[in-house]
Amino acid sequence: MFDFFTDGGPFMYVILLSSMGAMALFLERAYFLYFRLKLNTDQVFEKIHRHLKKTNYRNAIEECNKYITHPLGRTLKAGLINAGRRDKDIEQALQESLVREIPAFKKRINYLSMFANVATLLGLLGTITGLIAAFGGVANANPTEKQAILASGISVAMLTTAFGLIAAIPSMMGFFLLNNKADAMIDSVEEKAMRLHNILCSLKQPKAN
Repeated sequence: MFDFFTDGGPFMYVILLSSMGAMALFLERAYFLYFRLKLNTDQVFEKIHRHLKKTNYRNAIEECNKYITHPLGRTLKAGLINAGRRDKDIEQALQESLVREIPAFKKRINYLSMFANVATLLGLLGTITGLIAAFGGVANANPTEKQAILASGISVAMLTTAFGLIAAIPSMMGFFLLNNKADAMIDSVEEKAMRLHNILCSLKQPKAN
């Protein structure tokens, strides 16, 4: 394994650092999305809805406070504390909360794509540098040794491309995995905010005799 890095040249170590950064970022974001923000949003919303059916806004807000560390709890609470105001004000309060909360879902995820591109480009750069060195060595070598020198140089140069792709592919897979998870969570929070807006607006409508 050590020979693999030394044969590939200094770019191998830079690619290794890039892959380690991507791995650390993926683990941190995966923990955040899959564990810290893990919540049954349908179940939470139904609990709040049951209080609203009884027009018990205080208990609905207290229910939101149980999940105040989650974007859903903060967003729904923003709508509930404006329940007595105009429909437009409720909508604005919910929208403002969503604008604040949504970026947290995708925070730093795009860096995984950056790490993948950097690893690929470093691999190509290492290959080009290795090929330049190989052809330079061939130019000054004995004719009987040129083929062996060229083959050895190309083999070494290709190691950086291979390692760059080895680092880039998991980074891109991690990017799409976390990005899709974040999108699904954002859609869920937005859908619950819209449902809350409709419920609060309907509660203010006079009932038909």
